[in-house]
Amino acid sequence: MKSLLWLLALFALAVGVALLARFNDGYVLVVFPPYRAEVSLNLAILAIVAGFVAAYALLRGVAAALSLPGRVRAFRERRRNARAADDFQDALLLLFEGRFSQSLKKADAAHTAGYSRGLSALLAANAAQRLREPLKQEAWLGLSGAEGAKTQAARLMLEAQMHLDTHRFDEAVAALQRLQRVAGRHIAAFRLELRAQQGCGNWNEVLRIARLLEKRDRLEPELAREIKLEAHRENIRQRLSDAGQLLAYLREIPSGEHGSRLARSFAEALIGLGADQEAQALIETRLDAEWDPALARLYGNLKGGDPTSRIARADKWLSQHSDDAQLLLALGRQCFAQRLWGKAQSYLEASLSLEDRRETRLE
Repeated sequence: MKSLLWLLALFALAVGVALLARFNDGYVLVVFPPYRAEVSLNLAILAIVAGFVAAYALLRGVAAALSLPGRVRAFRERRRNARAADDFQDALLLLFEGRFSQSLKKADAAHTAGYSRGLSALLAANAAQRLREPLKQEAWLGLSGAEGAKTQAARLMLEAQMHLDTHRFDEAVAALQRLQRVAGRHIAAFRLELRAQQGCGNWNEVLRIARLLEKRDRLEPELAREIKLEAHRENIRQRLSDAGQLLAYLREIPSGEHGSRLARSFAEALIGLGADQEAQALIETRLDAEWDPALARLYGNLKGGDPTSRIARADKWLSQHSDDAQLLLALGRQCFAQRLWGKAQSYLEASLSLEDRRETRLE
């Protein structure tokens, strides 16, 4: 509809111009001594308009010819950038597909073409790491660092990940510390640091990071519980020579992290150090809160103190857990230590009837 209106307007203009020219009797006298020329005003107007159009077309042609080399250069640059962008996208896709050698070639081509050189170098470093070519990996990481601070945080994250994959945990921690100075620490960096600190054996740091991630709901509760349990057990092993340090560490643990498995590790360590009374108090408190057959079995290994009170306490538990073979074994051992031969025999035979274990037969 719009085109039709323009066409009608053009026809109307042409009719108007034709009518105007028909009734225009004017003329133009051109004098160029010794020559004189008389032309109609309509022809003169037409000649002027035609001349203007011709001059404009000539000037535009000259300008286009002069700008042609620059336009060719710009076209080639656009085509080179488009090809480099395609190479970068292909490198990323090939990396996800697991074709690391081809990904490295494409990333190299993108970097050579100058397309996002920092990211291209990081992509090439990642592909080289997957190919297990450490020399190329280090070279590409160096090239990515030469691009300035824009890619520094990404480079440090990738560097830490690479150190973790090759079990160079100290270097991974150092890279993450540099990252903290550059861009602060975020959840993904904390996850990497958790693995790195586990590899370094810095169990207090493992506990700190695990608690932080759990608090922010970035670590599954079951996984957090297992990680913290491992860290506590390693800290217990580091304190096996001193019962005082072991008990002090036990008091420092938050109540929410106490559990039967951790209590079992503490009890075994305390019994090994001869701190049977402390182990007894720990086992009794834990079993009153949560029943654990393995912890009940340890109760039978306690020595010293008042064996009679231990037997009475175990008998009380037996009224609630009469089918627990481990508790019956612990009672048999305690009665045996008190030379209560008949009761020891009955408890051990009852344990055997529930679960035939070699250690019970040896008792």
